[in-house]
Order: sequence, then C-alpha cells, then structure tokens
Amino acid sequence: MLGLLAKKVGMTQVFDDDGNLVPVTVMRVDPNIVIAQKTEEKDGYNAVVVGVDDKRAGLVTKPYGGQFPEGISPKKTLRELRDFEKEVKAGDSLGVEVLEGIRYVDVSGVSKGKGFQGVVKRYGFGGGRKTHGSKFHREPGSTGQSTYPHRTFKNVKLPGRMGREKVTTLSLRLVKVDAEKQLLMVHGSVPGINKGLVLVRAAVKK
Repeated sequence: MLGLLAKKVGMTQVFDDDGNLVPVTVMRVDPNIVIAQKTEEKDGYNAVVVGVDDKRAGLVTKPYGGQFPEGISPKKTLRELRDFEKEVKAGDSLGVEVLEGIRYVDVSGVSKGKGFQGVVKRYGFGGGRKTHGSKFHREPGSTGQSTYPHRTFKNVKLPGRMGREKVTTLSLRLVKVDAEKQLLMVHGSVPGINKGLVLVRAAVKK
C-alpha cells in the first residue's frame, strides 16, 4: 500500500488536462520520515513506520524517544503503512513522489465534531408538524414498550454525540500534484478540520 500523511489546507480550483475548471481540496505533504521497518521474519508482517512534525524535546519521554533511530528527532504523529510497495530505509524522507502515476486515492481522517445533537440532525428524522397545537416537533418519539418490559430497546436511534469519527472517502480523483510545493489536489470532499492530518493512499477500488 502506497500512502502518505498529509495536512488538509483548504480548497481552490484548477484547470484539468481537458481545460475544465475543477474545484479541488488541497493537502500539503510535510516530510514523511521513515522511522522503522517491520519485516515478515521478525514481526510477522511487512510495514513501514513513518512520522511527521517534530515533537518538542521537553515533551519526549525516554520510552517514546527510544524508538527513534539516532539522528532522527522524535515525531508527534506515527503511522504504520502495511505492505509498502517502495524500497525505503530508516531516515528516508518521503514526499508526493510516492504517489507518482496514481490517478485515484482514498483519504482517511477524523471528521468534524458536531457536539451533542438531536435525532433530526443526527439521523435525518422528519419530526412532527410545525403547526400551532402540535406537541410533537423534533422529538425522537417512542423508544420502547409502554407496558412490560419497561425499557428502551438496543440500537434505537437517539440523541447523542455526533461527528469526530474516523471517516474514509474512497476513490477521489487526483487532479494535480505540485512537486515543488508538495501539494496534492483532489476532486471531492476530504474529512476533517482545516489543518487536520489525513492519510492519503492509493485507491483500493480503482
């Protein structure tokens, strides 16, 4: 699996190869430093561990800092990429060139948090009439029996915390790659907040 950690930095629009103006989401790829390699013989599977963003020295504990090879500063975020299809070694810096020749990508990130929400916003319930005299507007309605057993059934859709969950958007078209500025531009929505960290990998369904 070819992939990179990137930061969502905003939206813009670019002209594609056919001259069409396409709205795109822009992601910046900071240097992905190879921290370690997992092998079939030693660990039971093949993977590459990459890290981004230097961590302040005062916040690094000895156990955490001990996993970084000599000469590599501790990173804030580490991610394991299984079955990485390129030959790399510890200390290598990876950029947008990893995705060279790839037309479609999957992007995984943590969605925006919406706080505590009711069933109308959370699940799209229709609610009741808005007219005067109606006592049922945005309530969830019945959640169980009126007689025995007096309980709410499992898996009933109720108000609760919405958002801030891992979301993967599949098969986004990679419209443009700016190798000089280390930018990836994809056609479609990318999960997460602005400046949020996302994982961009080659599409599994394309």
